[in-house]
Amino acid sequence: MRRLGPGDPVSRRWVEQLHRDHPRHQQAVATLHDLLRRAARHELNRRRSFLPGLAGPELDDVAEQCANDALVNIVAKIDDFKGLSRFTTWAYKFAIFEVSSKLARHAWQGHPPSRQDLELGELTDTLLSGPSEQAERREQLTVLKGAIETDLTSRQREVFVAIALNDVPIDVLALELGSNRNAIYKNLFDARRKLRGSLAAAGHALNDEEPRP
Repeated sequence: MRRLGPGDPVSRRWVEQLHRDHPRHQQAVATLHDLLRRAARHELNRRRSFLPGLAGPELDDVAEQCANDALVNIVAKIDDFKGLSRFTTWAYKFAIFEVSSKLARHAWQGHPPSRQDLELGELTDTLLSGPSEQAERREQLTVLKGAIETDLTSRQREVFVAIALNDVPIDVLALELGSNRNAIYKNLFDARRKLRGSLAAAGHALNDEEPRP
């Protein structure tokens, strides 16, 4: 068991009692779980505007899950606590991280990207030019759909469909794919550049300005 040096005696007591060989381990775990659940619920309530459908028993269940997962990680990493802040401040960060992760996954489940969503009527983003006749627009969309299926890598297609067609937030997609914002932006930029090139090669006019991700 690692002993903390001089500092907050309450924090030292938390660390000591959360070690599995301490006689008060179970009591410390139960107390910490209650604190984490309350912290998670507070954070969930603070962010409810992002997911208005999350309320009541479902919100309580997510708070419980966040507390459970945060507790497991804290106990596993208890020796990583350096005493640079109060122990509870350090522990609450685990709960907030779990809230962020679960809210992102909750949003993802509501808007999963799917190749089933490649309906021609939905492919009307800035890759296409301005006003055009209906027949020309249908032709452009047909070319674009084929380019999505054949010209993009699987990751580029996944990113483009998720963001451009299904409005999945960048952060949600990055979390689900185990990636980061910069990598997602790069995939989206490359996908749009390829699709613009495919449209140009098929003889369709394009906007001069490269679309932003």
